[in-house]
Amino acid sequence: METQLIKNQQQYFGPKELENISIYLQVDEYGKTSIICQKQNKQLKSVPSKIKKEPYYLALKQAKNEFIDQYRRSKIMFEQAMENSTLFLADEITLLNQNPILKPLLQNLVFIHDDDIGYFQNNSLISPTKDIIKLNADDKIRIAHPIDLYKSNLWHIYQQDLFTRQIKQPFKQIFRELYLKIDDELNSAQSHRYDGYQIQPQKTQAVLKTRNWIASYYEGLQKVYYQENIIATIYAAVDWFTPADIEAPILEYVSFYDRKTFKDILIKDIPDIIFSEVMRDVDLAISIAHVGGVDPETSHSTIQMRKAILEFTLPLFKLNNVSLNDNFAIIKGNLADYSIHLGSGLVHQMAGAEIAISVVPSQHRGRLFLPFVDEDPKTAEIITKVLLFAKDNDIKDPFILNQIKVVK
Repeated sequence: METQLIKNQQQYFGPKELENISIYLQVDEYGKTSIICQKQNKQLKSVPSKIKKEPYYLALKQAKNEFIDQYRRSKIMFEQAMENSTLFLADEITLLNQNPILKPLLQNLVFIHDDDIGYFQNNSLISPTKDIIKLNADDKIRIAHPIDLYKSNLWHIYQQDLFTRQIKQPFKQIFRELYLKIDDELNSAQSHRYDGYQIQPQKTQAVLKTRNWIASYYEGLQKVYYQENIIATIYAAVDWFTPADIEAPILEYVSFYDRKTFKDILIKDIPDIIFSEVMRDVDLAISIAHVGGVDPETSHSTIQMRKAILEFTLPLFKLNNVSLNDNFAIIKGNLADYSIHLGSGLVHQMAGAEIAISVVPSQHRGRLFLPFVDEDPKTAEIITKVLLFAKDNDIKDPFILNQIKVVK
């Protein structure tokens, strides 16, 4: 159906003359659709007002909006397909690749067939080392989840490949946060790793609504996996339908039980992908809807992700004075030595005080490359700080220089 939509609108991708102006739709390398206006082979910055009321332009604009909706819809669909381990026939992916809106979404995603992992190209799975696995038209493949890459010991290879080629994925796949079960949880139906965090009920509900969680009056926030017959619940002593103005509720546990029998399911019996995605959602809610002015400590997997990004970023800038130790980046600068926390982004001079840095608002942020479309501003901030202090002799900002006690 998605492919048929673009076939029905194919005429809008060819130039059409309106008032001596050539107008058509164009899809960029990321699948975003825009209207292109040209006059005498020169592209105009905006659509001239004299053609904005033309019936053809109005139809063209409508088609553009439909393609934008298709892009957004498909991006969500593919991310959900990864989370749900949805199987596709290889022939279906080949058909979807014929759609210029969907092809940019698919070409940079990693697929898995049995134990073979790779990018889908020409009915084959191709690895970063150019190993080619030919597929039959009826072979079943799915979008690989980080748990697949973790188990295959190939995760770092794909992370490095994205950085080397500076590829942006439509959503977090290769650099997605991964949450693994710990031994203390395996024989329980409840996870207590987030106990004690205070949250804002309405904000939490709003955040998790986009992740298919629903608020139950009696059971709290729930996410239902119909295919696996699993219900995940975030429990806190709170009425989710009130703002909790008096006292913010405290998370107590995350539990799992059977959708049909309502009996507890042990965490060891929960599929690894479901467990990881549920914990990722809880961590997201805590990060955004926590109570207080200080963010809770960033998850272990998020710090690991930032470590991985730095491991591939530092060689690109030919920096060899940065080491990654536990949750910190340790920098041996020219003026002094520094430590930067990979969770909070706080900068301290070694054997010195914190160095306060004003973060630039997002709309003024520069073009620091991250390998996924929905850039994490905190990750961008931390990497920028590491690169800045690794070359501290190039710092020109007097506000920062005045805080550095030169010891070298």
